[in-house]
Amino acid sequence: MDDLSRVDPTPQSALTAGWGDPAIILRCGVPRPAQMDDPKERSVEVNGVDWIEEKNDDGSYRLTTTLRKAYVEVIIPEQRTARGLNPIIDLAPAVQKTIPHGIAG
Repeated sequence: MDDLSRVDPTPQSALTAGWGDPAIILRCGVPRPAQMDDPKERSVEVNGVDWIEEKNDDGSYRLTTTLRKAYVEVIIPEQRTARGLNPIIDLAPAVQKTIPHGIAG
């Protein structure tokens, strides 16, 4: 992803993946983001997948899918943001293929 080698975080889990060092981290099945309860919260659509975008105090970004049967979270470290939020472009086809539209319970 984003031309980075796969380097999964530890402890290993079928629900997490990582790329690069510092790693871009993907986690599947995360809790519903609290921001989804805010009607003013905006989401960004990338290749058919909606994401809530949060900039963290450390300069990293947390992006969490919305309108899917399960939530997927991607953390992009500040050192990996020079190319913008390209990782979610790379991830969109996999999210579309594996997680149906809907609202997670």
